[in-house]
Amino acid sequence: MKIVRKSLRLRIVVTFFGIVIVSLILSFILNMQSQANTPNHSMITIAEDIATMINLIDDPEKVKTSLNVFARYGLNITSVNEQSELLASLPDDKVNKLFDKNTTKAFMMSNKDETAIVGVPRMNEEKDALLIKINFSSIFHNVKRTLFISLLTVLVIGSLLIMFMSGYIVRPIKRLTAAAKKMASGDLSVRLKHNNQDEFGELMESFNHMASELQKIDSVRDDFVSNVSHEMQSPLTSIRGFTRALQDGVIPLEEQKEHLDIIYEETLRLSRLSDNLLRLASLDSEHHPFNLTSFQLDEQLRRTIVLAEPQWAHKNIRIELDLLPCEITVDKDLFEQVWQNLINNAIKYTGLDGVIHIAIEMSTSFVKVSIRDSGQGIPEEALPYIFDRFYMVDKARSSALRGNGLGLSIVIKILKLHDCTIDVESRVGEGTQFTVTIPKTLTTIK
Repeated sequence: MKIVRKSLRLRIVVTFFGIVIVSLILSFILNMQSQANTPNHSMITIAEDIATMINLIDDPEKVKTSLNVFARYGLNITSVNEQSELLASLPDDKVNKLFDKNTTKAFMMSNKDETAIVGVPRMNEEKDALLIKINFSSIFHNVKRTLFISLLTVLVIGSLLIMFMSGYIVRPIKRLTAAAKKMASGDLSVRLKHNNQDEFGELMESFNHMASELQKIDSVRDDFVSNVSHEMQSPLTSIRGFTRALQDGVIPLEEQKEHLDIIYEETLRLSRLSDNLLRLASLDSEHHPFNLTSFQLDEQLRRTIVLAEPQWAHKNIRIELDLLPCEITVDKDLFEQVWQNLINNAIKYTGLDGVIHIAIEMSTSFVKVSIRDSGQGIPEEALPYIFDRFYMVDKARSSALRGNGLGLSIVIKILKLHDCTIDVESRVGEGTQFTVTIPKTLTTIK
């Protein structure tokens, strides 16, 4: 039974066998019921016609010959009177009716055991009544034999066909199973070719799509591990090298503070990297705390700008604000992270005496926050990838600015959690503008 449960092909064949066997049983039951309901009217008509023919024959020898001919076809015809012993086995009411002067038509006297007895009353005063015994057992035996052979033929041919067709049905599943095993062993390049337009075709397309997505995820994972390793290895190498130099006394005393500052900066870089990785991991999980709070968006932006004052004041960057009062209902801490990342990026990539413009645009269906800088801009070919994890437009420049390529990844993740969107426009040498769109359901315009 376990084998039957495990094999779809055997289940199909067994199901077919069960259906055919049940059909055979029901067919025989219906056949037996049809035998019990033999068409009496037809036999009565036949009996009347036979009696009419016999009454037309005057020669007793010819009558006897005719009776022998009918007997060969299962028709036993006997002339009876009220004292005939043949009537003893028949019901009295039927016998009385047979010899009743008012009875003029033939009628069924008995119908059982595949034998029907039809009584034909006197055709005239001089003739006895007739008993016509019709034995139709041979007919039903032929019908049953024909039916049995037909159904058996259907069973055999159907079984062979269903075994062949079940292999055709199960073949795609076997291919899927083999492909899934290859994927489980690490081969994510496996794809299934097919021409099916049915449910199996849809299943194979879904499998191919799943394999493609898994391959992309695996590639992203490899890149992620490689990038994390690289980002951690670089500061660790600096820390290890300068620490060893300090221990060996290679660095003069007057230069030690400068090298200690570098070690401190590298530890901060590692700290930022670990914080960002932990934040991304938390956002990716389904268990990240999500606390909706209503607050003034314009005040949050002003506070973020004030907190970043040391950075933009150091570069003499002019901050232009066009902030209208607006209340939103989101996770306040996560959105603070969004503005910090976007504004810090704008400050980071804006040169001395540059300009950063921050504005809130409101409508009946959304609120838009735009952050535009006058920095170096982003090449057009790099724009589709700036939200990818660890992607940096200029790795040398980003390294000098202590970036790790995770800031915008965190931004896009937080915005997607809130059903918000972000667009970017940039031209090399002119600057970049990020626009965050917050839907009306999250805002209250005042």
